[in-house]
Amino acid sequence: MSFTVSFNLNEKMYLKNPQETEVGHRILENSIILIDKLGFEAFTFRKLAMQINTTEASVYRYFENKHKLLVYLVSWYWEWVHYLIEIGIMNVREPKKRLEIAIDSIINASYENQTISYINESILQRIVIAEGSKAYHTKEVDQENKVQLFSSYKELVIFLSGIILEVKSDFPYPTSLASNLFEMANNQIYFAHHLPRLTDIKDRDSQHSELKKLLEFYALKLLDVSE
Repeated sequence: MSFTVSFNLNEKMYLKNPQETEVGHRILENSIILIDKLGFEAFTFRKLAMQINTTEASVYRYFENKHKLLVYLVSWYWEWVHYLIEIGIMNVREPKKRLEIAIDSIINASYENQTISYINESILQRIVIAEGSKAYHTKEVDQENKVQLFSSYKELVIFLSGIILEVKSDFPYPTSLASNLFEMANNQIYFAHHLPRLTDIKDRDSQHSELKKLLEFYALKLLDVSE
């Protein structure tokens, strides 16, 4: 099943909205491919321009620097996860089931929506897992936070914390649990691929199902919800 979506991201991230032009689409599509292939440190606008057969100046018309581009891509991903959770729980009333669906959406956000040809969600998830924290683990994080560059992530965490409170209304740490579920999901997949002695998830073929069990165990035990 495919469905068309678009997200209104903070205008402070970009100089020209890449979702509105063909060149912008090519920038997003190929930046995802190159960052995944090269890593964020080795990725440059010059290499991106060569990839899409345009000038470096054309790329700079859309993004001030590659950091803002990374923030944009990570924010797009968090909006995507938010959307998937909303769709998943739309007709579900039972709080525990809603939380389980949210956890499943976090893990399986690599679902590829074919109607958005310029965003490969599967590759983008790999970037968020490997590079996503670099969007806000910077010296400029406080200044960028003041202009709401991380609002997509914060709104997603707040949304999930609301689902957590549906399960246990007096739970004292809903925001911390919500943010930890997102960070744990990314870290555990990263560890499984690169630092396997830091995780109990070993089998790559079943890592998503194992991670889902882990996150549900972690969340439901803290919430003191019986299976």
